[in-house]
Amino acid sequence: MFQHIFFSVIVLTLSVHGTVSCSAIASDQIPGKLPKTPVALVGGTIYPVSSAPIENGTLIFDQGKITDVGADIEIPEGVQVVKANKMHIYPSLFESYSQIGLVEVNAVRASNDHREAGEFNPNVLAQVSFNPDSELIPVTRSNGVLLNMSVPTGGLISGQAAVMQLDGWTFEEMTVKPRAAMIVSLPNEKETKELHEFLEVARRYQLAAESKTKLRHDLRLEAMLPVLAGQQPIIVRANKWQDINRAVSFSKNENIKLILFGGYDAPKCAELLKKHDIPVILSAIHRKPLYRHDAYDAAFTLPQQLQDLGIRFCISGYDRSSSYNVRNLPYHAATAVAFGLSQENALKAITLSPAEILGVDDRVGSLSVGKDATLFVSTGNPLETSSQVKQAWIGGRPVDLGDKQKTLHQKYQKKYEEE
Repeated sequence: MFQHIFFSVIVLTLSVHGTVSCSAIASDQIPGKLPKTPVALVGGTIYPVSSAPIENGTLIFDQGKITDVGADIEIPEGVQVVKANKMHIYPSLFESYSQIGLVEVNAVRASNDHREAGEFNPNVLAQVSFNPDSELIPVTRSNGVLLNMSVPTGGLISGQAAVMQLDGWTFEEMTVKPRAAMIVSLPNEKETKELHEFLEVARRYQLAAESKTKLRHDLRLEAMLPVLAGQQPIIVRANKWQDINRAVSFSKNENIKLILFGGYDAPKCAELLKKHDIPVILSAIHRKPLYRHDAYDAAFTLPQQLQDLGIRFCISGYDRSSSYNVRNLPYHAATAVAFGLSQENALKAITLSPAEILGVDDRVGSLSVGKDATLFVSTGNPLETSSQVKQAWIGGRPVDLGDKQKTLHQKYQKKYEEE
């Protein structure tokens, strides 16, 4: 009897502890709802990105989609008007490679869900592991980063990265594109050979499926079919020119689409990348030179070099922070401006360019009619640290811009007011 009671107490204690732990890492912000009427942002300077800025412009959206944008637009009756005088309206900033939603606290293993066991996991879907209640999400979107691609890690084929919008009750609501890219590693020749052999098995599976031969269903091989059909790109991390050349050769030999991640030596491989139209996700601007003989600003000038060489690229902040400081994305782009990149292309590198590279530019990345109303209103240029995001919408739903850091600021402000 005593043992039974003791066991019940332990179970109850663990249950309470689990509840407290979960609530401690769950954000308090409530996801927004679609407005019942159209919304018009009036009087601000609009930066569509895909076209020139519009001073004293108007942007109207309804049911989550932009319905009109420009100057001297007549506002229909029944529209909710939001005055944006002296403010600036931008499309969402887009972090093109991160672990937001998959990693909460790096040092706490139970809060990390970005890696599966084994070398070949193409069937792994990042968005299924995505935590909508992550405390990192509100902090990230407070700085205008409302879109993100969450990426799995580990093994030779880590799984499928997903483009997510950073507001919603569930991962289903937050998913923009569930299978944006397959994450692949090419660490050495031996493992590249293993990867080639796996792809050969997948091709035989593909042929059997197309011929309607009776075969045992395999989730891993099934997941490779869009890659083999050229519908889904692979992303390979490569910084040194030797690794970039190997990744390009691998993709051409296997006849699959490639996106490079890292790209430090991309200017040295410019002709190869341009010939095959291979885009680059720069893994960070705030990083050290790769070689001892490089100039201190080698990483800072990289975007400007790619711009001049005509290589498609976008900017990530992954190598500086994979999750907790994703909010600093605009400052990576700002550093690139200080070292030669144009303001227009810097903004494009964290909005429209990642959307184009990841195949979601039909929905996000710029402010034009028909696209998602995923945007924010700021006091100034988001590349400047003094600018503050005042309002934001994701898919037309208003976003609660509160976060843990603001709450703590208010808390301790009260403390010192009383002293």
